[in-house]
Amino acid sequence: MKPIEQTERGIACSKFFVIPQRAIAAIMGFFAVVTGYTQRQGLSMAITQMVVPRNKSSSTDSIICPEDDSGTQDGGGGGGGGGGTYNWTEEEQGRTLSFFYLGYLVSHIPGGMMSDRFGFKWILNGGLICSVITTILVPVTVHLTEHIGLTVLRVIQGLAQGFLFPSLSVLVSHWVPKHERSILGAFVMGGGLIGNVMLFAFAGLILHSYEWPWVFYTFGIVGAIWCLTFALLCYNDPVTHPFIKPAEREYLVEQIGGHFNRTDLPPVPWAAIFTSSKVYALIIAQVGHDWGFYIMSTYLPKYYNDVLNINIKSNGFFATFPFIAMWISAVAQGFIADYLIRKNYLSITNVRKLIGTIAKIMPGIFLILASYAGCYKPLVIFFFTLALFTMGGFYASVKLTPIDLSPNYSGTIMAICNGSGAITGWVSPYLVGVMTPNATLEEWRGVFWLAFFVLLVTAVPYCIWESGEVQEWNDPNVYNENKRARKESKRQEKEAKKEAKRLEKEAKRLEKEAKSQQKQG
Repeated sequence: MKPIEQTERGIACSKFFVIPQRAIAAIMGFFAVVTGYTQRQGLSMAITQMVVPRNKSSSTDSIICPEDDSGTQDGGGGGGGGGGTYNWTEEEQGRTLSFFYLGYLVSHIPGGMMSDRFGFKWILNGGLICSVITTILVPVTVHLTEHIGLTVLRVIQGLAQGFLFPSLSVLVSHWVPKHERSILGAFVMGGGLIGNVMLFAFAGLILHSYEWPWVFYTFGIVGAIWCLTFALLCYNDPVTHPFIKPAEREYLVEQIGGHFNRTDLPPVPWAAIFTSSKVYALIIAQVGHDWGFYIMSTYLPKYYNDVLNINIKSNGFFATFPFIAMWISAVAQGFIADYLIRKNYLSITNVRKLIGTIAKIMPGIFLILASYAGCYKPLVIFFFTLALFTMGGFYASVKLTPIDLSPNYSGTIMAICNGSGAITGWVSPYLVGVMTPNATLEEWRGVFWLAFFVLLVTAVPYCIWESGEVQEWNDPNVYNENKRARKESKRQEKEAKKEAKRLEKEAKRLEKEAKSQQKQG
């Protein structure tokens, strides 16, 4: 967007804002992820009350956890807590949960490219408006078509939310200076953790007192309020914001740069991106993280309900613990990362690698320990909490790397990486349904061992090849000029070698002629 001249009225309005506009942008970005996650994950909580409960006594598992003292039928008002009326298999439930990510995968790259070129505001807002509509339509869709129509609706919702993280990467790159990026970036990108906390806490209370459709109505309405607020308060960048304080505008232009005219941005350097080892290391890291995280965020309430036999009211309460811990960890590690970078104790690259590697390896260990804690519920919850607490560094490392590598094309890079991770969001929950047909502890232990292996293997490329520095292809014009210069340099070097060989050959010929003349003389 082209810069605008601030009017006197705009400058006067800026005085009513106590906090900086970049903080407002970050806060609204944070709540975008919060409301997005409450909408996408609402089904993982509500489904425990939508489907007919499984008869654990028919299981062949040697470990059957006792029910809570209050029992599972502890409901008040309309919710109850003992399950619903839809007789869906575990595989059908896994399909309704996982097919969100099929649509989510498809829309990532278009969303990233549009955000890079046109700005993030209306791309982000439009996607979440569509997500709100699909959320509110869930109850009537299930009533009319059961799991088949719900699966289709989940794909559409995934298409809408595929714009979320690519557009937020552009928000961070346009509004947050590099030395503030770790903490504010982790704050924004980690909003999904608080989204899960809000979902599990409030959905548990809603399901305890009301019917399951109110989960979708409640979070749909909250999402609609966010969309309206965001449209009124946020703008694509500092130079097009009509009521930003002039001092903050000058500061951000100095720190980030004043070139925000997205229509002048050269085409995406696809060849450079897809031949970069750093992009592939980032994709692999994202895939590994998402494999573990999506299993936890999608299936934690079902694990508590099906395996540990925790009643619905307590389920929502206990499910919040790991995500609160992960959000605290994400923000804290963002602060630590910014401190290490600002003080020059470690380079951006080494900070990202250190925090990112820990966030990949430790969670897998705690997931394994949780599965071997059996039915001792406090210890299981403790290990799950530690698993996501140690995973919190992901938001101060891997999630910010697209912005580090290419501020100009951060939306596209985020789309490629987060979209690749969405494949696991589609595959892993569905695979869990296939691997746990009886929802037993022993079946789940295999799920956690697989998650540990995936997290461990995918940590290696990020630790070896990743970088926190801006890549040459961030500016395609400079990149192409340098590419031509390197090509010309190689051509000249080749010509020089060819000329040297010719001169050497000529020298030998002259030397041979001289010796021949000496003999004749």
